Amino acid sequence: MSHPPVSRLSNAPFGLNFVLLRRPWAALLFVLALFAAGHPVEGRCADNDALWTALRQGGHAIFIRHASTTPGIGDPPGFILDRCDTQRNLSPQGRAEAARIGETLRRRQVPIAEVYSSRWCRCLDTAKLALGKVTPAPMLDSMFNDPGKRSDEEKTREVLATVARIPAAANVVFVTHAQNIQHMLDVSPAPGEMVLAKPVAGTLRVVGRIALE
Repeated sequence: MSHPPVSRLSNAPFGLNFVLLRRPWAALLFVLALFAAGHPVEGRCADNDALWTALRQGGHAIFIRHASTTPGIGDPPGFILDRCDTQRNLSPQGRAEAARIGETLRRRQVPIAEVYSSRWCRCLDTAKLALGKVTPAPMLDSMFNDPGKRSDEEKTREVLATVARIPAAANVVFVTHAQNIQHMLDVSPAPGEMVLAKPVAGTLRVVGRIALE
């Protein structure tokens, strides 16, 4: 009497092998799970391709968390907004990441109408290294520790008003902080990650995320 081959499952526990042999549907689910675990990148690439296509058509807000920084949280006590030497700044890795963001957007032929940035040096440097020309914007200043004491709601209203003016055939970039993106979009991005949103009925609807390539 022959049995189904089990050589590819030989490392599985005995009980699992038994279930897979007696229940073909369990074997199918097991194999599909293994395939999905081993091939997550293809799905992400397909999703990213659709997002890049949407960006080429325009009409999106591209929120970018500043690139990687030197170790730490927030800024040193007593930091001064227009003095980069008093702040937590981009690391060498972060500067390279920022340049890659710009290279990727250009290679993907994403039309950019405007680039706004928090006035913190790590955000301004990310925007400048990526895209060159940038407009410093208090509406994107850190919600974690803003010496200007402007409310989160005030900043959000200004961002929404700016997003509402995005041209149909281009996109607008907002370089800011993790806390701001979390507050406005309910997303916690990695350094250099892009979160794409569209204006819908006076709010922002997240349409996707693109990690740094």
